[in-house]
Amino acid sequence: MARFRFASFVLACGVLAGCGGGGGGGSTPATGEGGARKITIGFSMDTLKEERWQRDRDLFVAKAEELGARVLVQAANGDDALQNSQAENLLTQGVDVLLVAPHNGKTAAIIVESAHKAGVPVIAYDRLINDSDLDLYISFDNIGVGEMQANYLVQRQPTGNYVLIGGAPTDNNALLFRKGQMNVIQPLVDKGAIKIISDQWAKDWQAVEALKHMENALTRSNNKVDAVVASNDGVAGGAIQALAEQKLAGKVLVSGQDAELAACQRIVVGTQSMTVYKPIKLLAHKAAEVAIMLARKQPHGEATKPLGNGKIDVPSILLLPVAVDKDNMAATVIADGYHKVEQVYRDVPKEQWPKN
Repeated sequence: MARFRFASFVLACGVLAGCGGGGGGGSTPATGEGGARKITIGFSMDTLKEERWQRDRDLFVAKAEELGARVLVQAANGDDALQNSQAENLLTQGVDVLLVAPHNGKTAAIIVESAHKAGVPVIAYDRLINDSDLDLYISFDNIGVGEMQANYLVQRQPTGNYVLIGGAPTDNNALLFRKGQMNVIQPLVDKGAIKIISDQWAKDWQAVEALKHMENALTRSNNKVDAVVASNDGVAGGAIQALAEQKLAGKVLVSGQDAELAACQRIVVGTQSMTVYKPIKLLAHKAAEVAIMLARKQPHGEATKPLGNGKIDVPSILLLPVAVDKDNMAATVIADGYHKVEQVYRDVPKEQWPKN
């Protein structure tokens, strides 16, 4: 974890105390009960276009405010230069700690550098920032996510033609998912049991990219596809659209991730096989707690493991995800209140809904 000189820390505190604050031009610091200055957290987000990231924002902000902090959120919607600029803006507003969910794990290194010059610690949220002196990374075990996806498919289809559709190649998580997937699939490829007939990446996790890749794979293989390793639910949706056009939806295994509502609906009707549910509430709440501790220059007390980012071994908090299919949908996603039963099962006859 980066260390800051005491003098820099004192200077930074003076600057931040003068910049945080209310609607009077930013010159008055925000205060809590008893007149103490509130911790201000900056949250620089890649995007808010997807349901999943809207949940992250709302859960994080609610928890941080419950703990007495305030949060400034900006989203760049996939624009690297804009995200860098927004992060600089958050720093000028006097944040005490910066949380970053990067669009590009490499170019976001400049955000870490700028923050450290201002004496502000940086936490990478869900996606690692590479080639930087990052203070902390909090996410799920993303290699484990990929292994979970592939294990689900190979247990049910240990032979045949596989299509791999990854996420944005600029997203370090997409690379980790693929590493986990191949940990499981490669031994079966080496034995000749599985043949990978297409291995593509979906720019910016776009469903339309996955649709195109899936259409091409179906054309080249004369529709002979047994399983699709889709790295998230949006990508899975694009692949399933292509399968549906060939009347193959529900006949081909398809993985996913994020437990998006549309994916859960597909799972219970049988067109998507599974998703990896990452309890975002747990992630967002834990991130809020450790962000406040870092802002106070106090130990956060969480067990971490080192994860290399190309420059240092970053202290990392990695949470455990859950594989979800139609058999445990009610016991996981619905029981947690992540989605409502009437939403998930809207296309299923009511007599087939979960009883509890």
